[in-house]
Amino acid sequence: MLASRVMLEVLRRHFLRESDSKHVLDDFCRLINAKPEQIFGSKPKVELIETRQARIFLFNGTPFSVKIQDTVFPTLLFEEVLSFLPQVVVDMGAVPHICGGADIMAPGIVAVTGNFGEGDFLEVVDELHRKPIAIGRALFDSETLGTIKRGKVVENIHYIGDKIWDFLKNIT
Repeated sequence: MLASRVMLEVLRRHFLRESDSKHVLDDFCRLINAKPEQIFGSKPKVELIETRQARIFLFNGTPFSVKIQDTVFPTLLFEEVLSFLPQVVVDMGAVPHICGGADIMAPGIVAVTGNFGEGDFLEVVDELHRKPIAIGRALFDSETLGTIKRGKVVENIHYIGDKIWDFLKNIT
């Protein structure tokens, strides 16, 4: 629920130097286990929006990453990144709770796709449309998560309708 606790007002918006862009993209791609060229091409231009509590990084005008305090996470709006993330499919009964900021509980999970470790980012999708509804952080690795029957298993970091989502929808 990190993204729901911020207030956002643009302080500064500018493009990063090429060397700074490379550093930001390398760090981000390490988080999602991808190579920068796979997503961003050979000479990407990265734009930064600075607020008091968050730094938002854009590629071609689309926000791909947010940094709040020391946590960097992908946004739900940058679909090119979502395909690199492991996926947790939740039943439709869990959707309103997740979109209200609740963490993902084991009984609400219908399927898990991909291998991941504890602390890795996951895409949370609904079972009916397979649409992304949240970005979460795994509290267990993929093997263990499949065996857990109750309790919290994924921390909800960013979800449809949080303050980051609303802010990002208004700047794109």
